[in-house]
Amino acid sequence: MPTITTPDGVEIFYKDWGSGQPIMFHHGWPLSSDDWDAQLQFFLQHGYRVIAHDRRGHGRSTQTSEGHDMDHYAADAAAVVQHLDLRDVIHVGHSTGGGEVARYIARHGGDRVAKAVLISAVTPLMVKTDANPGGTPIEVFDGFRDGVANNRSQFYLDVASGPFYGYNRPGVEASRGVIWNWWRQGMMGGAKAHYDGIKAFSETDLTDDLRAITVPTLVMHGDDDQVVPIADSAELTIRLLQNGKLKVYPGYSHGMCTTHADVINADLLEFIRSES
Repeated sequence: MPTITTPDGVEIFYKDWGSGQPIMFHHGWPLSSDDWDAQLQFFLQHGYRVIAHDRRGHGRSTQTSEGHDMDHYAADAAAVVQHLDLRDVIHVGHSTGGGEVARYIARHGGDRVAKAVLISAVTPLMVKTDANPGGTPIEVFDGFRDGVANNRSQFYLDVASGPFYGYNRPGVEASRGVIWNWWRQGMMGGAKAHYDGIKAFSETDLTDDLRAITVPTLVMHGDDDQVVPIADSAELTIRLLQNGKLKVYPGYSHGMCTTHADVINADLLEFIRSES
């Protein structure tokens, strides 16, 4: 398997397919690069070079006990970019991956970045604080930690069967394949990485990172996202970006890249091909 080794000895698995302008995909918690299957195939067929990596502790990357924070996530992404010598890159991040993209561009991107896309992203800050009164109470994330620590397998089934894809909404037909694929990806990773990652995605303030991004940035979010509610994420994110555009998807869930891949892919392609 293709891997790179980070300065602290972690092996990061990556996929690198095709040729043309590179698009690098950053996955969400607790998944892997496999979550981008529909996007990788689509953009490969449209003449782009597609790259996706498994975050440390996730998927096929090293199940290390340390470094499960946004700083290391961004540095690991930078290591992949440098190893492959990627330039003029479009970075696409989903959920936690959106936070990773923001921190990567702000701290490591330099002149290598062409555009960015934040999909259902955790930016700017998820947890409720005095400065972020509309955020999600920390007790919700404590429940995540309890689920990961005590019955990770069942917890992952419950998340995938319910709020992640909106399968708990009336009249929505659940896909067993989608649910089990989410569970499969989650169980490939390490429990320690996933436990620590909850703090990383919920308590990292990415406000200054968003302000530092100057490249054209598309923010995509479903207004029925039960995992990362739009009012405290995309609607705040767009106010912080220097060159951002917000696209809202009525009724779409957190996992809309999978449930509505045809719509999301078409809109991504339009943004990537646009001049701004």
